Amino acid sequence: MDTWVWIVIAAVAAAVLVLLLATWAAERRRRVHLQERFGSEYDRAVADARRRRDAERELAEREERRERLDVRPLSSAARERYREEWGDVQARFVDDPEGAVRQADGLLVRVLEERGYDVDDDPARRAADVSVDHPEVVQRYRHGHDMLQARHGDDGTENLRKAMVDFRATFEELIEEERPVTA
Repeated sequence: MDTWVWIVIAAVAAAVLVLLLATWAAERRRRVHLQERFGSEYDRAVADARRRRDAERELAEREERRERLDVRPLSSAARERYREEWGDVQARFVDDPEGAVRQADGLLVRVLEERGYDVDDDPARRAADVSVDHPEVVQRYRHGHDMLQARHGDDGTENLRKAMVDFRATFEELIEEERPVTA
């Protein structure tokens, strides 16, 4: 009977070890997936969170929310129409920098809406949704909003110029034709 007790203890210990290794491997796969999907946005989320696990949970929730949306590419006609509108917005910057930047932000919202993103009144929420598909440009979108908020003071016009440049980079990314995803 003594031998059977030791065999059971060894079997339980082995099962616990296998379970721990499987859990570790699953967490590692999830982390690698999120790092590959979000790139520098993963690093930003981890830096902003209290714990890495909190950041990873938030990024996974973004993916889940994004999967519920019907995001689609723009038609060629819509891309051309938006490019023409962007040209008008950009030309307006010389005479009315703040108005042009606000118009550029509004144009981005319309592009996002036509693409199928949720466009509530929260730029941070929009940025989180966009980060799933466009992690390489979402920080420019956030920075553009920061610069728009910092439009007063000695650096006001310069901040508006920076916002316009950031919004243009975001705009160009959002209207591009979809690239095939490589696995």
